[in-house]
Order: sequence, then structure tokens, then C-alpha cells
Amino acid sequence: MAHGDQDPLAGVRKALRRALMALIGVPFLVAIAMSLVDSYRRRGKRPKPFPTRPPESVPVGEGQLTTFTYGNDLYEAMLEAIEGARSQILFETYIWKGDAMGERFKRALIDAADRGVDVYCTYDAFANLVVSPAFKRFPGHVKVLRYPVYGAGWRFFDIRRYGRDHRKILVVDDNVGFIGGYNVGSAYATEWRDTHVKITGPAVWDLKRAFADFWNLHRRRRIGSSERPLLLETASTWEPRVRVQRNVPRLLMFPIRAMYIEAINRASRNVWMTQAYFLPDQDFVDAVKNAALRGVDVRLLLPLKSNHIVADWVSRGYFSQMLDAGVRILRYRDAMVHAKTATVDGRWATVGTANIDRLSLQGNYEINLEVIDEGFARELEAIFEVDQSHCLELTSGEWEARDMHRKFTEMLLTPLRPLL
Repeated sequence: MAHGDQDPLAGVRKALRRALMALIGVPFLVAIAMSLVDSYRRRGKRPKPFPTRPPESVPVGEGQLTTFTYGNDLYEAMLEAIEGARSQILFETYIWKGDAMGERFKRALIDAADRGVDVYCTYDAFANLVVSPAFKRFPGHVKVLRYPVYGAGWRFFDIRRYGRDHRKILVVDDNVGFIGGYNVGSAYATEWRDTHVKITGPAVWDLKRAFADFWNLHRRRRIGSSERPLLLETASTWEPRVRVQRNVPRLLMFPIRAMYIEAINRASRNVWMTQAYFLPDQDFVDAVKNAALRGVDVRLLLPLKSNHIVADWVSRGYFSQMLDAGVRILRYRDAMVHAKTATVDGRWATVGTANIDRLSLQGNYEINLEVIDEGFARELEAIFEVDQSHCLELTSGEWEARDMHRKFTEMLLTPLRPLL
């Protein structure tokens, strides 16, 4: 090319770069603005009371599963178990607020360590950035693993090292375990509708192993030595009706998504799901739609307004195709429903920590209980029916009649789907 000649494609490339920046940048700017406005509007507002079902115990195999749908009931049961511990406590949570309820748990764990119980605690540092550093200081005889905000180190291209620890587990001795959607904090005790399960029997060992595997994979390294691994003294006992499914990003293990899709594909009668955030991939949506199209009673219960407004808007981008397929969409009003549960055909059920979104199904450390038992499925269906009584059902006519600016905003936020 002669000196002074201009590249005829330079203008095209420049225009493409600008278009790409707009495609990526505008959705982010809109999402940030929506979040700030929503945060301002929420100031001083408190959720209204909501119906709950009292704790119910169901025998499954050689143990029992007890469901909790109200935070205060759950926390009292967890604290009672901690206070009765004799040898070991394994406690793991995503969010651990430094408020009155958080202090109760911290004090109970320290008291247990004072009386000679081996206490292990794990929490996610990113989820607790706003918690006071003083609250996160523990005496030396309480073993604490602070899952780091950034854990990739120099391996910044290794996607296996970016998952958050989103699990919520408590195991006391070999006797009792807890798993579900509840974090620890005063607001969750009364203001959020969530679901947790207390476990007794052989399945407790699987929760114990899940905690130990995570601890040993991430225990902090020291110069010249590393902390002792957490060894399990009891042998594994198989409970065929209860399985613990774990997503482990470091090992590229993500069985929870497959568990859901397999159960939905097998459904012949009903699929009832409660989800805090519903941002699936298209294959998951297709499985839900196909179930409804073959006559299965598919119901999806979501928050009318969750604590993440952007997730709500992105989720709505899936509503049209699901409503057209016959999926019933129920929106929980007046409070945040944070449960992650499902039942299929009155026989299969799951309760856990994984949301139906990319972060939970293909990114984070998550853990779900999978139960194949008619009694437990019936109990979860009874809980679903109580929740449904507090919902507004979205109809196809109502959805198609929404304002044009809402449709435009949903379309504008579509590029964020792979990130949530």
C-alpha cells in the first residue's frame, strides 16, 4: 500500500469495535443502574408475613428427614445440635452475618470448642466482605477455613479455581446433619422463605464426607508444611434412597444439572420446582418445555421480586416459551423465596443449595440432597402447595400484554445470560 493511502477496511473495523463495545457495555450499564435504583427503593421496606408449614419428619431408610420452612425453627434445631455435640462439628455456610443470629452461632461453636469438641468452620470470604473483620476472628482452637475471594493465584486462566463456596452444611458428630438453602443471619430467620432438611441415619456420613473433601481440597497452606487433613473415622454406609450430589469446580464435576434434567425427562405426572433464581441454559428450558408438552403438570415457583433485580429481568426472557408450552409460572409475593427444591411424580425430590443458573450449575461449589422416597416427596409437595397459596399465577395473556419498554429491557439484558 502506497504511503498516505488509507486502509479501506479501517472504518469498518472501527465501527465493528464500537458496536461490540456497545453490545457488551450497554447491558452492564443498564444492570448497574437497575440495581442502584432497586436498592434505593428497598430502603426501609420489610417483607410481610408469609405462610409456612411446621417441621415434619419423614422416615427414609434407616434414618429420618425433617423439613424446615421457617428460619427460626431451623436455627433453634441447629443450635440445639451444636450445644449437644460431643466430639466433632463441621459447619459450612456461604453468608454468615455478624448480627445477633450470627453471633449466637459463633458463640455456640466457640463454646463447643471450649469443652473439647473438634470444631471446623468454613465460609466464603467474598459473600462476607461487608461483615466486620472483628466478627471473623476466632480463637485458635476453632479451625476456620476462609474460602478466598480470589483463589486462582497465578493460575488466572484456570476456570476450575473461580467457583464460590455456595454450600450450607452442618454435621454434628455422626448423628445429625443439615443441608438446604438457609444462610445464617437474623433477616433469614423471619423474613425469607427457604427450605432446609435435617438428616439422621446413614446419609449423615455423606454430608460429613462432602465437608471433609472440600476442607482437604482447600485447607490453607503454610511455609514448610500444610494443615492436617480432616480424616473420617467411620466407614461409608450406603443409603440407596438418599444421595448427596456435589458440584466440585476444581474437579470439573457438575452432577446437579444432570440430576435435574434426568428427573425432568423421566417425569410422567408432575414436576414442581421452587427456585430463587431461574436462569437456565436452553437445554434445561427444553427439558422443562418437553415435559409440559407431553402432558406433565409442570409448575415453576419463583419470587415475584427477588433480592437481585437483574436476575429477575433476565429470567423473564424465558417466560414466553415456557408459558406457550403449558408451564405454570407462580410468583411468590411479599417476601423473598430462596428455596431450591423440586419434586417429580411423587417419588423423586431434591433440596439443596444450587439455583437453576449458570453460577450454581456450572460454576460454584454446591450440594443437593437427592431423595427417592414417596413419603418425603409428599411432604415437599405439601410445602409447595402452602407456598402456592401465597403466589400470583402469571397467565399468557397477562405476559403478552406487558409494556413495550419491558420487552425491550428484557431483550437488552439477554447478553448477560451466560454470566449469571
